[in-house]
Amino acid sequence: MRRPLRWLGDQFWALPLACALAAAGLALALGALDRSLSSSPTLPVPLLFAGGPEGARALLSAIITSMISFTGLVFSITIVVLQLTSSQFSPRVLRTFLRDRFNQLALGVFVSTFVYGLVVLRSVRGTAQVDPFVPQVSVTASFAFVLASVVVFLGYIHHVTQMIRAATIIDTIGRETAALIERRHPSDAAERPAPVLPGGPVHRVAAARAGVVQVVDDAALLRLAEASATTVVLLRAVGEFVPEGAPLLEVRGGAAGAGPDAAHLRRAVQLGIERSMDQDVGFGLRQLVDITERALSPGINDPTTAVQAVDQLHDLLRRLSTRSLPPRTRTTSDGRLAVVVPQPGFEDLLGLACEEVHRWAADSDRVRRRLSAMLLDLADAARPEHRPAVERARCAWGGAEVDPGPLGTPASDTWLR
Repeated sequence: MRRPLRWLGDQFWALPLACALAAAGLALALGALDRSLSSSPTLPVPLLFAGGPEGARALLSAIITSMISFTGLVFSITIVVLQLTSSQFSPRVLRTFLRDRFNQLALGVFVSTFVYGLVVLRSVRGTAQVDPFVPQVSVTASFAFVLASVVVFLGYIHHVTQMIRAATIIDTIGRETAALIERRHPSDAAERPAPVLPGGPVHRVAAARAGVVQVVDDAALLRLAEASATTVVLLRAVGEFVPEGAPLLEVRGGAAGAGPDAAHLRRAVQLGIERSMDQDVGFGLRQLVDITERALSPGINDPTTAVQAVDQLHDLLRRLSTRSLPPRTRTTSDGRLAVVVPQPGFEDLLGLACEEVHRWAADSDRVRRRLSAMLLDLADAARPEHRPAVERARCAWGGAEVDPGPLGTPASDTWLR
């Protein structure tokens, strides 16, 4: 059930469609209420629409026309924002805009107002002289939809202008990646020894199609491994590309021919056309590195944005350096190793964050100083098993380039930003 819900959450149209269906249902419900009220004498209610059928049709027609124009305007603004963001920062950050709930809600409110007006319009009957019927409650509710649309439109303009700021984009990626680190590598997690794979027969399962490993359902793999008394090992880390027909999983142990069904194993590993932030910490670092490279390119030449991105990389790497990063494992109730999911180590993530940034920052002293200060701080904060990787990074990517201050600390250029 989680996979369809996750897929729906990634679709830009899902929330607007749900809002449109809800508006249509509300229009039908209010229409039934109006018909029941018209069949019994009632006292006049203040603020209800008091016009005739012609006035109701004119009002609803105006709402329908304006809302479809509003919807077109919002769609046009969204497309322009996506184009600017893709060219200015990175195509990888487009997913942040497409998954933004406020953008989806804004489009949903405008579409809902349009659909609501259409459904109510069809229930207006007759003329002022011949068999008139005006759904007063339904028409009055259309005012509420219009007012809500105006408020949401103003909020949408403000929201979009904030979203395209470099600081907002970088901060959003940083917070999303930090939250993923807390989920995948909690600071209070118990130490786990390196997994020892069992012997016995080995059977490999190939990928049915090409794609990037996005999500691994550990619980499903555990159930399959426990039922067949085997150990399932994923051969590709989350975020890694798998060609069609290439080995994807390895089943170790168990009786010959009694391993889990290959189709069930493949269904536990979700492949997609691009990386996602569901389980891939490296993808968050990748987006920040892309923004840094784009900011340092000659066509943009924005070292301040690059420094902001390096600061977020610093925060994320400091979190990772203080945690153990063993492969993901699951064991059965009796302690037998059942599932092994490889994941990049700290040195891999450190290289991802520093190597390309250092190369592109060859002509930017500010960025290189920030990178050097970051590595010096990581050398002090990292766990003992991560410090050799930090020292190698300092030797390779400019740890000695920071001029020491009067107390032997790196000269910070934070105030120059």
